[in-house]
Amino acid sequence: MYSDSPWRISDFRVLFTATALSQIGTHIGYVAMPLIAVSVLDASPGQVGALATLSTVAFLLIGLPAGAWVDRMRHRQVLILADLIRSALFLSVPLAWWSGSLTLEQLYVVALLNGCATVFFDVGSQSVLPQLVGRGGLVQANAAVVTLISGSNVAGRGAGGGLVQLLTAPVALVCTAASFLGSALRLLGLRPTPAPQPSTGSSARLGTQIAEGVRHVFRNRELRALALTAAVTNLGVQIVNTVIPILFVRQLGLPEGVLGLFWAVGGAGLLLGARCARFVADRLGYGRCLGIVGLFLAPAGLLVPLVDRGIWLWLAGAGWLLAMMKTGMDNVVGVSLRQRMTSQALLGRMNASFRFLLTGALAIGSAVAGVVGQFAGVHTAIWVGGALLSVAFLPVFLSPLRTRRELPQQQEEHEEEEQPV
Repeated sequence: MYSDSPWRISDFRVLFTATALSQIGTHIGYVAMPLIAVSVLDASPGQVGALATLSTVAFLLIGLPAGAWVDRMRHRQVLILADLIRSALFLSVPLAWWSGSLTLEQLYVVALLNGCATVFFDVGSQSVLPQLVGRGGLVQANAAVVTLISGSNVAGRGAGGGLVQLLTAPVALVCTAASFLGSALRLLGLRPTPAPQPSTGSSARLGTQIAEGVRHVFRNRELRALALTAAVTNLGVQIVNTVIPILFVRQLGLPEGVLGLFWAVGGAGLLLGARCARFVADRLGYGRCLGIVGLFLAPAGLLVPLVDRGIWLWLAGAGWLLAMMKTGMDNVVGVSLRQRMTSQALLGRMNASFRFLLTGALAIGSAVAGVVGQFAGVHTAIWVGGALLSVAFLPVFLSPLRTRRELPQQQEEHEEEEQPV
């Protein structure tokens, strides 16, 4: 029988610490990669947009089949292999820089293949979590993971900006490679999950399994609303994040460390939202929390395009903090709700369907940012991103989720009554 506290479960502690190492590396790389393109290779806004698009387009290319594949594979092996691949990819960049052979094309390849490995890591980690902690520990476990990811935004992006400023962007990627390697080694301590049932189907069966996951998400009004709100949020966030290095470094002439701090402020907002999520949801109800918090915090996204030197930088930072606080709360509550609404057999495909949509939105946002930034200006692109952030809450606010008040214990008991083991 599972404890409601995930911290009493050794496998959860292993997954948590491995995720911490992986997240630190991810966020250092998030800062370093576009700065290498801008500062070392003199990339244009369109090329920076292409780089960001390639880092996320894998979810559009393989996101849906990855869910069905993960449902057939041992999750521990998937996670370890994904980390090892990412470590090798990022290490190749400083090696090429030291040898004088680094090109923008290599950055494109690294971004694309890293995205493919991340597809499997993200789907696998979200799918294995309910097996490790049980349904009773999901909300607390998700809150811990989202808090970790948010803290990594602060530490990783802040450290990334500092490392780039101190050591140069290519050297900072050595830290990224080391973090992924450390995560893989830590995951060796994760006990293997039960072997999946052998698949007897063909590629048509794979297509049928993918379709089951997609139907599960889009035929359920609450899951559909969660997916749409998260997708619009990701679209807005990615548009801002793609072009803001150009604005800070090239147009405003600010040091790389300031860019890292601005991103760290967003991470602090995610952290604050994650820490408040359970408290607010217990009082307002889990669905009402998403709608009401969105109504009050999402419009802060319109402050972000005001970014400039002086007081405007602080005002934009405050808007970024509040918009990301709303996103942090959405992450904890939304992930917990969708995991509770999904059977174990469909978890991989449900998670892959969400990741396909959400990270697909990141890929589209990167492309939009590159095109708008290239032809209409960087500030115009940031206005588009801020506007999307300000209205992202509407799908949830206009759905049945707005009135959902059930506590996690009530939802779990109800689910167990309907789906006995």
